[in-house]
Amino acid sequence: MKETMYQQAMEETIHPEVIPETMHSGTMPEKQRKITVRAIVMTGIIAAVYAASTWAIAPLSFGPIQLRFSEILVLLAFLDAAYAPGLILGCIIANFFSPMGMVDVVFGTACTAAALYGITKSPNLLIATFWPAICNAFIGVELHLFLGYPLLFSMATVALGEFTVVTCIGYPVFRKILSNNVWIHHLKIRQ
Repeated sequence: MKETMYQQAMEETIHPEVIPETMHSGTMPEKQRKITVRAIVMTGIIAAVYAASTWAIAPLSFGPIQLRFSEILVLLAFLDAAYAPGLILGCIIANFFSPMGMVDVVFGTACTAAALYGITKSPNLLIATFWPAICNAFIGVELHLFLGYPLLFSMATVALGEFTVVTCIGYPVFRKILSNNVWIHHLKIRQ
């Protein structure tokens, strides 16, 4: 009897772990998307880890020669596109403390967002690792225009730094992760 009452109560209860996402017009989309508490928490955690790991090695995270180890995290978007908002938010927060300030918040974050888009559309992990190097090379334009660094040198060194971190280091790490179904299951935001 208790078990039946419990089951009935659970069926009638609104589950707090699922929060419906409404559109700006106030209407629900035809196929109702849901944002889970897990997604919100993971977005915050990823943003904090990205920002903190960028600041931890701040001299290497900004400038014409960049080794932003936090960029390895962008490969999480290959596993689950739901990581993209947290990575973009982390990039925004990290770039507030860039020598270029708001310029880097806008321009640098746009480059990371473009890389994340490419990563989420990539057919395989290796191709996904090239997007950060390609997209973030354009940060060299920002460095040239606002800090006076040589254009091609800046583009090449930023791209090389991204390639080193994401492809040379991140690729083997994520190949290992993708070879383990338990890790994949735990890392997926959308279960």
